Amino acid sequence: MKKALLVFVLCVGVSTFSTAQEKGDSRIHALGTYGLRFNEFGAAAGLEFFFADKFAVMPSFTKFFPKVGNFSNFSFDLRYYVTEGPSQLYFLAGYSQTFENNQPGQPGTKRDYVGANAGVGAYIVLTEWVGLSTEFKFQSQFRQEPSFRVGLAFPL
Repeated sequence: MKKALLVFVLCVGVSTFSTAQEKGDSRIHALGTYGLRFNEFGAAAGLEFFFADKFAVMPSFTKFFPKVGNFSNFSFDLRYYVTEGPSQLYFLAGYSQTFENNQPGQPGTKRDYVGANAGVGAYIVLTEWVGLSTEFKFQSQFRQEPSFRVGLAFPL
């Protein structure tokens, strides 16, 4: 009986926090990124803010670690959540700008690319204070890199 009561309380607690899709809610994301076309790893951070129920904006910055040079990306995405509960699926579209320097220290080697993002992702509630954030995103600018991001998100 005690175990059943404990499971019930945990389910109610998780479902209360898992509906963090209301206007004014926000989350901080810390993510690892893998670019599928060029096989490059990166680290990303972002802040998600719900400006309306089920709609959020998430600016994020990603620093990649290529074998040669410097490579980073800034994205500003609009997310629409299609499900609620402990597993929240969303679609995204947004703006992306990539900063690339193939030969640091050499003049004329810096390039910036601007384009659009499109993708799908999910936020999975682990506890009331942390969730798993996963995302598959395609960027339309020059590199046209599909990438996979996974990490932790912390509701504020």
